[in-house]
Amino acid sequence: MGEPEFPLRIGGAPEGGIRDRTGPAGPDGGGTGPATDPPVRVLFVASECAPWVKTGGLADVVAALPAALVAAGLDVRVCLPFYRSIRREVGEAPACATVLGALVREATLPSGVPVYLIDAPWLFGRDGGPYQDGEGRDWRDNAQRFGLFARVCASLASDETPLLWRPDVFHGHDWQAGLGPMWLKTALPGAAPSVMTIHNLAFQGLFPPETVNALRLPPGVYAVEGVEFYGRLSFLKAGLHYADVLTTVSPTYAREIQEEAQGCGLHGLLARRRADLTGIVNGIDDIVWNPATDPLITARYDSKTLAEKRFNKEALQRRFDLVVDPTRPLFGMVGRLTWQKGVDLVAEIADRLVQAGGQLAVLGTGERGLEDSLRVLARRHRGAIAVRIGFEEGLAHEIEAGADLFLMPSRFEPCGLNQMYSQRYGTPPVARATGGLADTIRAVGPGDCAGSGFLFEEATGTALWEAVEQALAAYRDASCWTRIMCHGMRQDFSWTRSALRYRALYHALVSGAAARRRMPG
Repeated sequence: MGEPEFPLRIGGAPEGGIRDRTGPAGPDGGGTGPATDPPVRVLFVASECAPWVKTGGLADVVAALPAALVAAGLDVRVCLPFYRSIRREVGEAPACATVLGALVREATLPSGVPVYLIDAPWLFGRDGGPYQDGEGRDWRDNAQRFGLFARVCASLASDETPLLWRPDVFHGHDWQAGLGPMWLKTALPGAAPSVMTIHNLAFQGLFPPETVNALRLPPGVYAVEGVEFYGRLSFLKAGLHYADVLTTVSPTYAREIQEEAQGCGLHGLLARRRADLTGIVNGIDDIVWNPATDPLITARYDSKTLAEKRFNKEALQRRFDLVVDPTRPLFGMVGRLTWQKGVDLVAEIADRLVQAGGQLAVLGTGERGLEDSLRVLARRHRGAIAVRIGFEEGLAHEIEAGADLFLMPSRFEPCGLNQMYSQRYGTPPVARATGGLADTIRAVGPGDCAGSGFLFEEATGTALWEAVEQALAAYRDASCWTRIMCHGMRQDFSWTRSALRYRALYHALVSGAAARRRMPG
């Protein structure tokens, strides 16, 4: 199928297509259902969603949060690009409309949440990842790919939608959805209000200025008070400038990104919009990540049967060819092996950790130089340090259950999930006090056993080592260590609380939009 001219018309359902049977939203967010208290309708717009396509934590959020919102009484649907990898999972999927030359197809996530799949084969029907080819190079047409995707999704949240189901709120996630709020604010009639969530400010979707004409953006938007960012088009800045409400994934990160050190050049804009910016901590899937029922670990346990955890430690030591010794403190680490994650700091202290009697099991992939440095350490300390380059979901669960402690020395961490998994599995984290790590870990103080993990301030090997030494001292006190483990396991990291905060945000946004529509003049 050839690439059509961009943008194109918006059409109705193709012959034989399946149209939504839910009535359109009324002026106050209602529909054709009951006249009282209709559920707020939210369109989640994102580039990935577990289990169909995943490169990081965004996919887990887009999978879990809509389901939690549905449980909280909202009507939520997810919009995704129809990648070839998703086609292999769901097949062709019935089409219900055409928008800008792309088919809108319908499917359902394993959670039961409905999904709209934007089928543009000339952009998404290829092998490789969602953003890069098989060699790890960014797709050259990413601007066109996610420019069309955001434009189609914005159309579905306006008077131009061909669907009968129509959202009250457009909720975009990260730069791939960033042009959506811009189209809604500047060009589309009857547009829904929009929310833009920052999962990681470091990824901004930057493209050359000629992209503005290639995507036929509205006149005047390529400006400092618009989508221009130091001579380039920024998809993320578009979302942050034009969205009605901004959220990010932890209160601490919301404060940090308003400052130069972590603002990635957008701190001024975010500081000016601080009244519209809120931080809501992500949750975790506490059914999938539950040591009492986890089918991927050797022995299941809870806070009352912690003795069973030792069988997971033994299995992990064998799996990684480490010396099997229940007395040696075993540190785990899972994630991207990058500078951001502080992997170089772990490499810096690794020799001292082994000298102190510790072991280290690492799972992840990332920067070649950091991967190589970990391989060197594993060869130097056979039986004490082991590294698996790559990712395997089952092995991630085994590390969370089998390790005694978990390392997360991130230089910045918008929210983080592994520190919550670790606490749930009775594996206290050693982490830098930044972003969501500071918001979700209660620090153990000197001589204190009431916390759930160990925090340090400076992004240095020295500061990390001091936190490790504190953790090792607590580990040697069996009674204290049990209290720390149990405190973490009792924390509520479910999506329920986060979903209730988002629900309140949506209701306020929809109520405000309705009030503005009723204002005279």
